[in-house]
Amino acid sequence: MDQRLTELFRKILEIDSTSGQEVGLARFLYEQLEAPYKELLEVGDGSLNLLLKWSENPKVVYCTHLDTVPPYIPPRFEADGSVWGRGSCDAKGQLISLLGACLALEEKGHRDFALLLLSGEETGSFGAKAFSGRLSAPLLVIGEPTENIPVSATKGTLSYSLHFSGKASHSGYPEYGDSAIERWMDFMMELEMENDWSRDKVLGETTWNVGMLSSLNPQNVLSPSLSCQLYFRTTFASHEKVKAWMQKKGNSRLEVSLRGGDEPRNYYVPEGFKGKVAAFGSDAPHLQGFEKKIICGPGSILDAHTEKEKVLLKDIDIAINNNIRFYEGCN
Repeated sequence: MDQRLTELFRKILEIDSTSGQEVGLARFLYEQLEAPYKELLEVGDGSLNLLLKWSENPKVVYCTHLDTVPPYIPPRFEADGSVWGRGSCDAKGQLISLLGACLALEEKGHRDFALLLLSGEETGSFGAKAFSGRLSAPLLVIGEPTENIPVSATKGTLSYSLHFSGKASHSGYPEYGDSAIERWMDFMMELEMENDWSRDKVLGETTWNVGMLSSLNPQNVLSPSLSCQLYFRTTFASHEKVKAWMQKKGNSRLEVSLRGGDEPRNYYVPEGFKGKVAAFGSDAPHLQGFEKKIICGPGSILDAHTEKEKVLLKDIDIAINNNIRFYEGCN
């Protein structure tokens, strides 16, 4: 990889851009990167998107996100060409591979492309939602860690806030109370036993995860209240069924609130590439105005969000070449 790109990679990895703090990285890149047109765009939550264009009407827009998940992990460049640290593959390695393609295309005399860097992807795609509709093009290329294999389809998402109400009582006399924790356990058992979400022939099983679980009762008091968030990864077969099932669950003891979500989607796989399905989300569903969308980039999603996040410099080189091929194949 070009030494200038390697050095820039090191610098941006040294900047903590954990979600909520990515504004510093946006401003740094605005000062460092050159393009005929560049602009910092307000998102509305204090963060900034960065748009660089080489022409007014690009045919390809390269895009990835500025923010990373916590905690910040300083970078480490190894002699074997591996780069470790937070954001190495998700998504600062993507940024470098997209920028590398832009610089190579510029050197060849091309101008009809753009680079879009978005904030808040990890916490709800707020940057993408704020930008959507401002720019259109035949092709959008989203950089995400896919092992340089284009994504053919992604699971959908549905996010819910749940609040279970009970009645406190002395734990020695549970018959006088109503445990919100037991209500939550019964709900989760019912969810586990639900069998109407058949395995999807493309996207496989529907999965879910519980986060932000909170019940502040002492150990000797039945819980009067429990709250949590429930996050589904849905398929073409299950997305509407999950929504219908959840709509029926609300009652006087359970408050169900839909926080948001995305439908499962198919994505464009260019000729000459073999695609694969993915279970992770991205900014792609939230960006309107593009005829085709490719999701592809270096690194593995299994390394992203972990303490062992890494990417190989040779895989970034492959990604740069892939991104140039995507441009060349866009008619």
